[in-house]
Amino acid sequence: MRNRQKGFTLIELMIVVAIIGILAAVAVPAYSDYTVRAKVTEAVSAVAPLKASVSDYYNATGNLPTTAAQAGIAEGEDNDGSIYATDVVKSITMDNLIGPGAIKVALKAIGGGVSDGDTLVFVPETAGNGQLIWSCQASSGNGSLAEQYAPGNCRDGASAAN
Repeated sequence: MRNRQKGFTLIELMIVVAIIGILAAVAVPAYSDYTVRAKVTEAVSAVAPLKASVSDYYNATGNLPTTAAQAGIAEGEDNDGSIYATDVVKSITMDNLIGPGAIKVALKAIGGGVSDGDTLVFVPETAGNGQLIWSCQASSGNGSLAEQYAPGNCRDGASAAN
């Protein structure tokens, strides 16, 4: 009677370990970029109430606000440095140099290629029907955040209605 082999040979186990190593080498950098992009998305969410304030001012007056006070947006600092500061967002301000109603979000260093002070900029543009169209700009526009970490609607100046 012959003995049947049970289990795996050493070479089979080494091949499986090598395959797992190759998959991990590809997956870890992709996952790192994904986690940075997920954190940056918090900045987009943090700006939503401020965009609504600018839109309200525009709907009430027919003009874009030129100051934060006109739009009803608080600016300044609290104990942490900025009223709108979070774990990801360093500050949110209105930037009239870019245009009336423009909102600039400065990020904290969150790893990857995002360093302290990188910015996303949200610029309102008037549509003919009394609606504002917001363009989100990263490094291809007035912001300084690398395109690969910017949310999809912020790459290459993509616009979204509000």
